[in-house]
Amino acid sequence: MKRILIVDDEPSMREMLGIMLRKEGFEVLAAESRARAATLLGQGPVDMILTDVKLPDGDGLEILRHVKAASPETVVIVMTAFGSHEMNVAAMRLGADAYLTKPFDIEELKLVARRVIDRRKLEEENLLLKAEFHSRHALGSIIGVSSAMAAVFTMVRSVAGTNSTVLITGESGTGKELVAKAIHTLSPRKDAPFVSINCGALTETLLESELFGHMKGAFTDAHQTKKGLFEAAHRGTLFLDEVGETPPSMQVKLLRALQDRKIRRVGGTDEIDVDVRLVAATNRPLTTLVRERRFREDLFYRLNVIPLHIPPLRERRDDIPLLAEHFLIQFSSEMAKAVAKISSEAMTRLTQYAWPGNVRELENVIERAVALETTPAILVERLPEALQTPAGSVPQDSQGNLGHGFNLDEHIRAIERDFLREALKQAAGDRAEAARLLGVTPRSLRYLVSKYAADDPA
Repeated sequence: MKRILIVDDEPSMREMLGIMLRKEGFEVLAAESRARAATLLGQGPVDMILTDVKLPDGDGLEILRHVKAASPETVVIVMTAFGSHEMNVAAMRLGADAYLTKPFDIEELKLVARRVIDRRKLEEENLLLKAEFHSRHALGSIIGVSSAMAAVFTMVRSVAGTNSTVLITGESGTGKELVAKAIHTLSPRKDAPFVSINCGALTETLLESELFGHMKGAFTDAHQTKKGLFEAAHRGTLFLDEVGETPPSMQVKLLRALQDRKIRRVGGTDEIDVDVRLVAATNRPLTTLVRERRFREDLFYRLNVIPLHIPPLRERRDDIPLLAEHFLIQFSSEMAKAVAKISSEAMTRLTQYAWPGNVRELENVIERAVALETTPAILVERLPEALQTPAGSVPQDSQGNLGHGFNLDEHIRAIERDFLREALKQAAGDRAEAARLLGVTPRSLRYLVSKYAADDPA
């Protein structure tokens, strides 16, 4: 800490504080008004500001507000001769590092200043440690410190250098595409394209055209010849997301492409050689689909050369604080907001929550909280209603009944059915929007609707 700005309309106060702080080894600037303070701040950054609340040209809290918005790391100590609990709370909510009521003892100010300086140094050291920690516990955009994610990192590094097909499994929102991108980035194919497609988002005809391309005139809207994604990913990586949603007839064509390393455009007769490393992902158990004859067994074995499972967030709670802080930094920067931390109570709620939407849901919650927050720290009030109540270990409607035949499967079915009903209600019956709200594919939504239609015809 080197430069300190004193903002006070009393000359004697500015002089006394200046003498004391210069003796402590600081460079001191002094301003008698908000306007003069703005001029001095425009000439270069300061490390600490001591400002009175009552100034001739306005409220000193406005200095606090603007400084914290522009430079959250600047220490601000508020001084006032008209102290009140409400004003103290207002200053702290705006990010004041300390609050002093005049008249105060000089030794008290020294003590407060040193305490604030020491705390800020610890915070800066903590940020450096976090950055080092992050570099050791991240792989590209994937972040994790849990043993489960350490195993994922090890597997990614092991398979990246091969050309083997990888099948990534895990619930929606766990980061399967990020893992696929990490495999590509660490592979010898990193300078070639990484191309992705969601197999559940397109109709069968569109999916075939997207994957294999088409010739001019092959169908009504085929006004020109178009390359498919297999060709676009030549010498690179093709990522097939939600591969379990692939229609049966397309599964045959996909299997042939994987076996022969050749594709044929829709409406074409020539076979085209393709050199593609395939990575597939699914949030549905393909073994179950194989047993139900909804997914070809031979294609499953072609895809499942190297299986890689991404655990849900509720099974790696150690990762939640690191992920939450990562998203906090990201969205605070994007929104230019001085939200620097997550309150301890809010972090407790985050780590206790079950996260059915996994990392994607956590990201959305932090984005929402940063957008709504008006203080330097995310408070519990900015979290969604589901996170504002401390999590219990037993469902509300099952407390006291575990020893009397509580049916876990039925309880889970009821929760799934309620979420489905609420999503359709919020989407006003628009199934594509309801699928987006639930974080599932349209095909999965159709399956859920048919599954619960008998229970709830509405």
